[in-house]
Amino acid sequence: MSTLVIAGGTDGIGKALAERGLDRGDTVFVIGRDPAKGRAYLERARARGAAGRARFVTADLALTADTTAAVEEIAAGTPVVDALVLCARHYRYRRTETPEGYEENFALFYLSRYLLGHGLVPALGKADRPVVVNVAGPGAPLDVVRWHDLQLRHGYHGGAALGHGGKLNDLLGVAFAERYAATTGIRYVLVHPGVTATGFSGEYDAETLRHIRSMQRGAKPVSAALPPIVAALDDPPAEPLSAFVEGHRLRVDTRDFDRAAAHRLEEVTARLLQGGRGTDDAGTDLSKT
Repeated sequence: MSTLVIAGGTDGIGKALAERGLDRGDTVFVIGRDPAKGRAYLERARARGAAGRARFVTADLALTADTTAAVEEIAAGTPVVDALVLCARHYRYRRTETPEGYEENFALFYLSRYLLGHGLVPALGKADRPVVVNVAGPGAPLDVVRWHDLQLRHGYHGGAALGHGGKLNDLLGVAFAERYAATTGIRYVLVHPGVTATGFSGEYDAETLRHIRSMQRGAKPVSAALPPIVAALDDPPAEPLSAFVEGHRLRVDTRDFDRAAAHRLEEVTARLLQGGRGTDDAGTDLSKT
C-alpha cells in the first residue's frame, strides 16, 4: 500500500487515478478547489469501504498561498508520500490574473506544480521508490518559452498559454531531477496521455468551444489514457527524468530539455515567488535577465 497525492483529482484522469488507488488499498490525498467535489470524492471512498484512506485537501492551486497551505496540510497528515501526480489545469480564453498578481495559467499549470513538487520532497524522499508524475505534454520546442514575457502579457491566446505552460513543466522536470534524484531517489516523469475525453475544464470563446467539442468526439476514454501514468506509478523508470507521449518515450538529452534553460527558469521562479507577484515595483517583468 502506498500514499498518493493527486492535484486535480476530482475529475477526469486524476479522478480515475484516485479511485484506482483506493481500490488497491492506497491512501489517496486529492487536492481540489471545489468542496462539493471533495465531498463527492469522500462519499465514493466510503462506498468503496475506503473512508479512512481518502483525504480531500481544499485548495485553489492558482493561488500560491493555497498551494503552500496544501503542502503543509499533507505533510502534517502523512510522513511519507510515495507518488505525487500533477494533473490540475484550466483553460482561459482571455488573460486573467489571480489576486496575487500572477497570470492564471502560469500560476495553476506551472507555479503550483513547482511548489507541490519542491514542498513535498521531504515526504517523497522517505518513500522506497518515490515518483512525481507531471501530466503536462512534454516535448515542445524550447523556443516556445517566452523568456521576456513568461506571464503572457502580450498576444495572449488560451491554447498557446497551455502550450507555454507545458514547456515550463519540461524545464521544471529537468531542474527537479538534477537537484533531487541523486540524494532522494525521486524519479520525475513527464507524461502526455494524448487527447482524452475529460471535462476540458475551462472558459472558452465560441470558436474554441466548437473545436473542443470536435476534439471530444474523437478523444480516447479516460481508461485508455491511464496505462502510461499507471506504469510510471507502479514501476517508476530507472532514469532520474523521463518523458512519454502516448506511451512512447522521448529523449530528454536534447536541446528541448536544456539544463541551462531549466536553471534559468528555476532562478526566475524563485525570484517571482520571493517577490510575491508577477512584476517588481517598477512593473518590469522579472523574467528579464
